[in-house]
Amino acid sequence: MTHETLRDAFDHLALAPAWVSAPVWSTLILIAAGAVGLVLHRLSLVLFKRLQPPRKVRTFFELFVENTRGPSRLAYVVFLVGAALPSVSFSASTTIVIAHMLLVGFVLLVGWTSIRASEIGATLYLHRFRTDVDDNLLARKHLTQVRILKRAADILIGLVTIGVALMTFDDVRQYGLSLFASAGAASLVVGLAARPLLTNLIAGVQIAITQPIRLEDAVIVEGEWGWIEEITSTYVVVRLWDWRRMVLPIAYFLEKPFQNWTRESGALIGSVYLYLDYSVPVQAVRDKLNEIAAQSPLCDGKVINLQVSDARDSVIELRALVSARTAPQCWDLRCEVREKLIAFVQADYPHALPHLRVDFGKTATPSSSPGARPV
Repeated sequence: MTHETLRDAFDHLALAPAWVSAPVWSTLILIAAGAVGLVLHRLSLVLFKRLQPPRKVRTFFELFVENTRGPSRLAYVVFLVGAALPSVSFSASTTIVIAHMLLVGFVLLVGWTSIRASEIGATLYLHRFRTDVDDNLLARKHLTQVRILKRAADILIGLVTIGVALMTFDDVRQYGLSLFASAGAASLVVGLAARPLLTNLIAGVQIAITQPIRLEDAVIVEGEWGWIEEITSTYVVVRLWDWRRMVLPIAYFLEKPFQNWTRESGALIGSVYLYLDYSVPVQAVRDKLNEIAAQSPLCDGKVINLQVSDARDSVIELRALVSARTAPQCWDLRCEVREKLIAFVQADYPHALPHLRVDFGKTATPSSSPGARPV
């Protein structure tokens, strides 16, 4: 489009009635300001990429710029439209409405950016820890803390952002002030209604700090064995051994007892019980246990022991103890030890397997009294 064409178009707009030309011109100015904001945003991203030196590890600022394209695009549009607003010739009421919309957009922009910034910071912090190793206790500790606190921070930022945005409306502000003025009964009702939510939110923060449970902890809850799969702000998902999911309120883990098999360490001691005859050579079984544990990649070698833990009327109880690095490995190791010890006894000492003894004693001889004769 040439300069003469633009001049002709402006001349035609100038000939239009005032009630048409003024709103049209004002709308075009705001649209142009928004378009300029989009173009400047695009150019600034391209310039930022060219100025950044190549790095193996990306900085927080680089990730922040890359992951906040939506908020930064909105920021350019809001700022440029706001800068162009004083030059338009809308009516006073229309200008106030547009300015109010820009203010609400700015408040939402700040909240959106804050949530993205917290997400980037949490991601960078967790990059230092690995959960795909056997000894991942420290990594799971920080992962649990960061995830729970981040969810709590996101909820808090969202509530504050929405609250500030709503308070920009006069009617809502007056209603809020009236609520604060008569907050006696109202606060009691709201507090009772929100008690479960607030209880779980506070419990989530307590769990993040004290950490009675962490992600991927092996636990026994309600008689079921599984792993902590997900911890949200209000509930916990337990992945059971058979792939079912048990969902519990997060306050459950502060109010009721449960077993945590990986509280301080992932290593566990597994026990295997055998019930054999009194004739079993205990030392031979003990030597076989040491051989099995030494050959098994599941055993960490810290605990290998076999003892006679009980003696009953027909059998003795042998308890074998072996240790492993994780709860799943401990379970597999127990099954392996039990299977191989039973096979060993069956092959080498079959007489030591449990069996029932029946002793009829000596049979009575016939009486040798005089006159008696054999039948």
